[in-house]
Amino acid sequence: MDGYRHRIIDNILKKRLQAKGAVLIEGAKWCGKTTTAEEIAASKIMLARTDVKESFKSLLEIDTDAALSGATPMLIDEWQTVPKLWDAVRYTVDHRRKMGQFILTGSAVPNRKDESEIEHSGTGRFAWLTMRPMSLYESGDSNGKVSLGNLFRSCENILEKNELTLQNIAFLMCRGGWPMSVGLPEEIALEQAFDYYDAVTKEDIIKVDGVKRASARVQRLMRAYARHQGTQASIATLKEDLKINDISTLDDNTISSYIEALRKIFVIEDLPAWNPNLRSKTAIRTADTRYFTDPSIATAALGLGPADLIGDLNTMGLLFETMCIRDLRVFSDALDGNVYHYRDKNGLECDAVIHIRNGQYGLIEIKLGGESLINAGVQTLTSLAEQIDTTHMKAPAFKMVLTATGEYAYRRPKDGIYVVPIGCLKY
Repeated sequence: MDGYRHRIIDNILKKRLQAKGAVLIEGAKWCGKTTTAEEIAASKIMLARTDVKESFKSLLEIDTDAALSGATPMLIDEWQTVPKLWDAVRYTVDHRRKMGQFILTGSAVPNRKDESEIEHSGTGRFAWLTMRPMSLYESGDSNGKVSLGNLFRSCENILEKNELTLQNIAFLMCRGGWPMSVGLPEEIALEQAFDYYDAVTKEDIIKVDGVKRASARVQRLMRAYARHQGTQASIATLKEDLKINDISTLDDNTISSYIEALRKIFVIEDLPAWNPNLRSKTAIRTADTRYFTDPSIATAALGLGPADLIGDLNTMGLLFETMCIRDLRVFSDALDGNVYHYRDKNGLECDAVIHIRNGQYGLIEIKLGGESLINAGVQTLTSLAEQIDTTHMKAPAFKMVLTATGEYAYRRPKDGIYVVPIGCLKY
């Protein structure tokens, strides 16, 4: 299968180009930003090439109109390497007064030094898109028999067969959603995540802001981060983890700076807290939940393969959450929504809440599968739904236990809660 077909972001990009003069696509390296943009672009400037970048910078300083005179939409790849481009594109969009002029792509957020060269925001001229590694539906591994969008529109009984086993899921977690890995022989496909991890820890982490960081330190921190996927682990907790597992450690400020650098190159994408109206005065925890952009980053950081996950279901369960959050984020973008996490002072926790623009929301618990785990998820969903003050906000559009395994996707007759293997889900 061609790993670049059927990307959900394709249609989102087309819509945004109709509404804005320029669209900025950001996201992790290797997730397919450039290839997606090339499918639509009429001309392109590839600034990842040093010779192209230097000649373009010179032309931009001499004659902005000539530098940006290509056929539209014009793709400018890795735009952040020439920060002055931002104001030049903004000015050109204002001057032309037309939609769909530019597509900018970047695998890093400009550092503070480069940001100083940007005088104006892109408000009103730019649309921002975050591109992530592929969901299972995009890579062809989910059959897509259950539509998340349909669950928001109507509560219907479903009965759809799941084709993925626990062994399949373990492989897909380690392979990740990297387009270049899709369709490769399994052993070769699994190497892509390790190559990505090596690139991040040995090269990309330095390029992001020019700060020299020891590769071994970055690796230790990423291993600690991997062990705390799906938790609200504090900097202090990460520091203690580093102390336990390594002889040397990092101070709080250094850990924070490393995490911020990983966030700027889209290796990390933490999940914000959801704050609903509740009947009780329960205090809601507002800390973000720790997640990598893709589960394969965690498995590579820990040196794990599919067999290791099958042999340690506790670890697999934690990292399975990362896969589900990745897919739910991809799907929620298509639905004009956002994904959140809920946790209160009493320990009641909901793994994912998808909130869409019209105020509807769905509650989702993530479990590997099996009757006891599904029942635990059902209990959590029921408890949270009962606390929501429906006089001040809508009741949940649906409640779902999202699983790794299970022969069927179905709706429970007693409480109406959906049980859906991730191998059946699409947007």
